[in-house]
Amino acid sequence: MHNDSLETLLLRHYGGSAATPPELEQRLVASVRREAAEVRKQQRIATRLRTYPVSRRRVMRLVAMGSVGVGILSAGMEGLRTLEDALVGQDITQRPALS
Repeated sequence: MHNDSLETLLLRHYGGSAATPPELEQRLVASVRREAAEVRKQQRIATRLRTYPVSRRRVMRLVAMGSVGVGILSAGMEGLRTLEDALVGQDITQRPALS
């Protein structure tokens, strides 16, 4: 089925008496252009990665920055958990309202 022409697929799906969907050709052209642009973008990225090797120092810096970020996130989550435990343990319904 992947080798069928567009006309064959449309006939199979809509039948011979159905009208062509509005602006079909423009939508197909736009879709093909978007896909081609995405492929070109991926090829440029792959070429850049092959052309410009990353130094070990740069890799270690990126790993260190990532682990610091994870550590900060973990500490923040632990702080939230402690705060939540403290708030859940208190009965806030018995407190007088501030006026």
